[in-house]
Formats: sequence, structure tokens, C-alpha cells
Amino acid sequence: MPQKLKLAVAQSRTLDSTSATLAALENTTRKAAEAGVDLILFPEAYLGGYPRTCNFGSAVGARDPIGREQFLHYFHDAVDLGDTPVGAGDDWVDRKLPLGKGSKYRGDGTREELERIARETGVFVATGLVEKAAGSLYCSAVYVDPRHGVLGKRRKVMPTGTERLIWAQGSPKSLRAVTTTIKGVKLTLAAAICWENFMPLLRQSLYSQNVNLYLAPTADARDTWLPLMRTAGFEGRCFVLSANQCVKAKHLPAWIKQTTGQKPSRSVGNATVNGEGPAPPASLRRKSTVTETPEKHEICWPDPDPEAPSDSAASEMAVSPTSQHPLRQSTSAYEDEDPKQSPPQRRRKSTITETPEHHQICWPDCEAQKNGVEHDHKSDNPSDEEFLCRGGSCIISPFGEVLAGPIWETEDGELLIAEADFEDCERGRLDMDVAGSYSRNDAFRLTVEGLDLAPPP
Repeated sequence: MPQKLKLAVAQSRTLDSTSATLAALENTTRKAAEAGVDLILFPEAYLGGYPRTCNFGSAVGARDPIGREQFLHYFHDAVDLGDTPVGAGDDWVDRKLPLGKGSKYRGDGTREELERIARETGVFVATGLVEKAAGSLYCSAVYVDPRHGVLGKRRKVMPTGTERLIWAQGSPKSLRAVTTTIKGVKLTLAAAICWENFMPLLRQSLYSQNVNLYLAPTADARDTWLPLMRTAGFEGRCFVLSANQCVKAKHLPAWIKQTTGQKPSRSVGNATVNGEGPAPPASLRRKSTVTETPEKHEICWPDPDPEAPSDSAASEMAVSPTSQHPLRQSTSAYEDEDPKQSPPQRRRKSTITETPEHHQICWPDCEAQKNGVEHDHKSDNPSDEEFLCRGGSCIISPFGEVLAGPIWETEDGELLIAEADFEDCERGRLDMDVAGSYSRNDAFRLTVEGLDLAPPP
């Protein structure tokens, strides 16, 4: 019996509201069903949104009130699937958790909507989403079978970089793979979310469960992503689906755009720098000034005599837009000792700044000259048409071959579709089985806290 299925990834972006995004997910899934697709993957944080460019008004040791308002907007956009903060596992999947009095759903009904979409279209739906449980947010992926409803859900165990400010860490036990049968083809599938794919032991935890379908919803559009997906396919002898969003600056939600390009206030105790807030008592710390170099590095200068009048040269000083403090500055494209010298012998373009204590610093302008050509600094405010994420969704075979994609700079929910022969997974095990004969289990062994690495039934 043929072991072939049609697989799809949707390069779809989050819309202005979660309800609109959920409606778009349904439309895309119906379009996939018309094309004969059996299973579809949507990107990381598709429901709820990936808050690209947003810093939530935070710096080390400081918070800006506008950031709390941004987080409130983001929290409201997240979906409630009715799970607990620690993750109830099978009890949540099997609907054994109690309902509130008079409540129809445990959660906000998003789970039930996803199950309805899968049931009516006959398409297995896997999607990334931002999940709220109690007061925390999780970057999650949910697996929805058209016959049995939700089979499982997992939460990202290691949010990347500043994602850790807004997303809690998920439990490793949620890395458990799930199984289903579609058109006589047995699937064992699991997801590694975005940069979790750069964690070798996490990939191995999925390979150890004998996955033949490896899902990689992501927000990474770097050139390094496609080679990583090809590696995962080849290593695991599994099909790999990777879905990313394609986003322009104009697509950012209003609560991000209204502060894009503004530098958040940095507070020390009750004081704020470059923002509104109460001034600290004079006894708490010395007054200082924060300036920014042309390379966007910040320097905090102590002001030994804040009451002293400025000197007569103050009128010649330019005001730094970031520091709001007098800053002497001059810039030249080339500072030639001999104007007849050829350009390669000229000194590089530089910027001279003067500190509040009148010490001069000469900063090289690294971006101003490349291959002898000057370039303007990129604006802090991206244009509406600038791509913030170019996509790069793809489908990979168990031999590391690119079956579809990657697609770039396509904003309108393009579908990538490929036919997958799942017997290729077994064919590949002739010479590579990283969790079995090739693994040297007598010498190397992986354990994951709370997770049974035996293949699921």
C-alpha cells in the first residue's frame, strides 16, 4: 500500500487581531484541503503574534511604563487553551480538567475552533501560537487531528534572547511526540520551535522517539536556517516542515508601531533617564549624562559639577538627539593630510565628539565607507515597505533534499505543497539511524527530565 501524503506549509502572517488570524487560518486550511493536502503547518506564534522589534520598554534594571502597556496588549492577543501553568499533559488533552461553573469551554474556545476547522476540512492542523496560562505566556505548538481533535501540545523550552522577557519556559515533558494514522500512513510527529532546532540534544530527543515528520515552526529568516532544516531531515531520516511569516514594517500592530524608533526611558531607582519620571534625590547618586556614539554604543558620563554654567563654547555644541546633553560633534567624509592623495591612502571617515568634561573622542564610522563608497546610516524608523522577516518556509526530505521552497518576500499566505513518500524514512535507515543502530547506545545515552524517549505507540 502506498505510504504517500500531501504535506503543506503556510507562509502566513499574523493579522491585526487574533480572531482575524484564526479566520485566515481557516481560509488557508480550506484552500489546502481543495488542493488535496493532508497536513498543514503554520508558523511560530501565528496565533497571538511574534512581537518583532518590540522591546517592551525594558533594559537591564529598568522598565518603562509604556512597555507594560505593550505587554498588556500582547497578553490580550494570546490564546487561552485551558491548560495549567505547569502543563496538565494527558489530562488536558483528554479534557479531564474541571470547567468553571456555567462555562462551555475550559479556555477561550480557540482549541474548539481549531478542532472544528480540522474536522470540517479533513486536514491535520499544526500551528504555532502564543498561549496564556494564569499570568504567563508560552510560545507553543498544538497538533489537531481531524478525527480525534487535539492530540497534544508543547511549549518552547528555551525562548531565545529577549523572548525570555515575555515567554515562560515550557516543560521538557511536552516534547513528547504524538502519533496518528492518515490514509493508512502512520505518522509520528513532534515540533522543535525556532532556535530549539539549534539545540542538538533537543533534536536528538525527537529522533529518539522515531519521528518521521519533524515540524519546525520558526521566526528565523537567516541564510543559516535552510541548511539547518536539511541537516534535521538528513540526521533524523524524516520529513521536515518549516513555516515562517513574511512581515513588513507596515504589518506591525499599532501598539508596537506607535513606539517604534523611540528609545525607552531607563530608570534608576525612582529616576528615569531620557523619559518622564521623578528625579532622584541629590544624595542618591551623582548626576550623569548618557550619550550615544555613531555606532549606537552608549556611554554614561559623570557630571562632577551639574550646577556650573556652560562655557562660552556651548553655543557651538550640537545637541545629541539621544542624550539631550550638549555634545560637540564634527564629521568629515575624509580627513586628508594631502588632498592630492588617492582615496585608499586617505583616513577613514570619522566623527569627533566631546564629552561633558570637554575631552574629545574620535569615533571611526564603520558603516560610512564600504569598498570606498559612503553609505547613509539606516534610519531608526523602518519604512512601511521594509521587510522585517522575509519568510523562507520550506519542505525537506529524509535525505536532506529541498522538496519545496524556500519562498521569500511573499506576504499573502502562500502555500508550499509536496508529496511525501514516508517509506523514504525507512529507506534512509539503511545507513543512518541516529537513535538506533547508528547511535552507539552502549557508549552514549540521552535522558530528558520527565520525558519517556521510547517511541510512542
